[in-house]
Amino acid sequence: MSTYLLRNLTVRHLGAGPAAAPALQAISLAVRQGEQLALIGPSGAGKTTLLAALACAQRPAEGGFEVFGGDPWALGEAARHRLRARLFLAPQTPPLPPRQRVVTAVLAARLPQWSVWRALASLFKPADPEAAWQALSRFNLGDKLYSRVDRLSGGERQRCGLARLLLSPADALLVDEPLSALDPALSELTLATLREEAAARNATLICSLHQVDLALRHFPRIVALRDGRVEFDLPRAQVTQRMIDELYQGEQAASAPPPDHDALAVKLGIGACL
Repeated sequence: MSTYLLRNLTVRHLGAGPAAAPALQAISLAVRQGEQLALIGPSGAGKTTLLAALACAQRPAEGGFEVFGGDPWALGEAARHRLRARLFLAPQTPPLPPRQRVVTAVLAARLPQWSVWRALASLFKPADPEAAWQALSRFNLGDKLYSRVDRLSGGERQRCGLARLLLSPADALLVDEPLSALDPALSELTLATLREEAAARNATLICSLHQVDLALRHFPRIVALRDGRVEFDLPRAQVTQRMIDELYQGEQAASAPPPDHDALAVKLGIGACL
């Protein structure tokens, strides 16, 4: 079963004129349910736009686009709203109300499942603080359960937004640059947690990263974008340093040389063919 099927997808920025270059051009991808892949590429390559399109937050201008076997833009508004409940987009800067308590911000992931009255009641008395604490604890943030959002650091806000993901029932997890404000240890923990959660529920995980070394270490499939196009789409064992250098030509890549894939496979207990 496929989560996504894209055929020559073209997406333009909102408000862009017909003469403007598309943000995404002729993107063709097939992503199976439960697959985990990393999006890499220089700034402005189109990674964030692609995630927005996959979340049905931005309508394609041209091409074929299927989510869970159907065209979301052929649905009515109510049906598309229900479909979006199966898609969780975690932006680089999560839109968390600054004066809200962290427990309330995390439990907001369950709003699509709640009635209006239960949602309103949870603002005053959190409906399931234990679940929020468990989600936060997986990102070493359990002690911030009743803190106000505006008292969090940038990295803590990022992890708070990702804790929402753990409480969402989504079948596709779309994560945009989750490590920009995290130190190396927290970066490793964050990617491991995201991958574990996706595997546990057989959810598709698509994560954009500037850290190429971490993308190669954690994800079996690498999709590289440049100038709105797919530069390559390969298993990590086939990605070479020359490909990385060419991808980031003219921009200093936030990368390290690709790891020894055979040694990595032994360490992770997986086949080197990944």
